[in-house]
Amino acid sequence: MTFLHARRGRYALRLRRGSVPWERQPPTWREARPALIADALARARARPCGNWFVLAASRDVRPGRPFGRTVAGVEVVVWRGADGALRAGPGACPHLGAPLKDSPVRCGTLICRWHGLALDGGPFAGWDPFPAYDDGVLVWVRLDRTGGERPLERPAVPVRPDPVRALSAVYTGVGRCEPQDVVANRLDPWHGAWLHPYSFVDLTVVKAPAGDDTADPEGDAFVVEVAFKVAGRATVPVRAEFTAPGPRTVVMRIVAGEGQGSVVETHATPLTPDAAGRPRTAVIEAVVAVSDRPGFGVARAAAPALRPLIRAAAARLWRDDLAYAERRWALRSAGRFPG
Repeated sequence: MTFLHARRGRYALRLRRGSVPWERQPPTWREARPALIADALARARARPCGNWFVLAASRDVRPGRPFGRTVAGVEVVVWRGADGALRAGPGACPHLGAPLKDSPVRCGTLICRWHGLALDGGPFAGWDPFPAYDDGVLVWVRLDRTGGERPLERPAVPVRPDPVRALSAVYTGVGRCEPQDVVANRLDPWHGAWLHPYSFVDLTVVKAPAGDDTADPEGDAFVVEVAFKVAGRATVPVRAEFTAPGPRTVVMRIVAGEGQGSVVETHATPLTPDAAGRPRTAVIEAVVAVSDRPGFGVARAAAPALRPLIRAAAARLWRDDLAYAERRWALRSAGRFPG
């Protein structure tokens, strides 16, 4: 049963009338042409991002406690000032290099644990702040020396549902690969029902990019009809659109069916290489769900209990998808795969 044959009824769930064994579903390797995926990836990587990198979930940066992460080899620390606004800058103390992520915040001021040097977020003794932005779901940091592009005042945050009506959760995982390997995974929707049969069935790519629209990511989209598995024969059929608005971001938006307007943003943030010199990338994925069902208000009220479940579901998918991305990097680095 595909979306086109499913009418929206009183209940979100649909019962599949037939079950096709995994090995008997139509193969998708012919449609998933390497050149098509590579071209979509190249167009995504050519789009500007203004030197903005996703750092963490907004909830990870709590009042009174700093958050640190090394992005593309740059040690970054963020915290909230007394007014709740973000402060960001290099993660090493300008005095003797102490890790500022381990230091306490008192009345909005970050105080180094080694010798008590206090930072209020402004320039001090060679410590220069980084521009930072909190969009309500994710925290971004601008690293101009790393990005090397013309800087933008704010990151290009994807269009999301009204936060008053939405339920959001953020998953973070780390893999030994480069951001392009994560993006390439997301720009291959054909693998969904093969690699993730526990989550997706009846997957059909009904539109692939024509390859002639590099400027407008909205016109450079994959459109998929798919049913999300819930339990047994119960599924939720939707039509979804995948776009890549920037070099390290892929957005999946439900354009028809249950949860229309909901988005899943996948952001790939480069980290520090591991001890063997292999690249490491953080997958920071934001789920922003919305529904006009009367019961969705109950789901929003139960958000603290639901967020761990959403993150667990994302972790299960990314267990397989990070293995995909890591394998892709290993083949590329050995010269056995183009990229």
